[in-house]
Amino acid sequence: MTDDRTINAIKNKSEAAISEVINKYSKLLWSIAGAVLNNIGSIQDVEECVADTYVYLWEHPDKYDPHRGTLKTWLSIVARTQALNRCQEIAKRNTILLEDTHFVNQLGIIDDILKEETRRTLLAAVNALGEPDREILIRRYYYNQKPREIALALNMSAKQVDNRLFRAKIKLREALVN
Repeated sequence: MTDDRTINAIKNKSEAAISEVINKYSKLLWSIAGAVLNNIGSIQDVEECVADTYVYLWEHPDKYDPHRGTLKTWLSIVARTQALNRCQEIAKRNTILLEDTHFVNQLGIIDDILKEETRRTLLAAVNALGEPDREILIRRYYYNQKPREIALALNMSAKQVDNRLFRAKIKLREALVN
């Protein structure tokens, strides 16, 4: 079935048409959502993003414009958007306790054994960084995300993420020295 016929059938609420789309694009959409949610979300989050993509198609088939691309491309964009939205939800819902020693040790700029005063200074400095530097630092060293993944999630270039990480670590070093 062509994209136009598929969309028309979905507009007419054809369950057979949506089933065909699900069978045809599930692996692709799963891989897209999985790549965005890598190291952040669970398998259930990926499944929900893919399901939300199909629900969006079912409820808004008129939003697909065949002149702008194929149904496959449009569904890929919707899945990516769903996954990015899920990342933001997860970030809001999972506030990180900065006292987590795993996070502190991952920074790589302090020794394994920290005096309580130094640890508090570091945590205060991380909290004082402000957004998006604080989030970038947490995603990089707590969630072990690559700069490319962070850039995708925060809508910035990987180079910007690298620069912000570099500057944030300098600020943290200065806070520890003072």
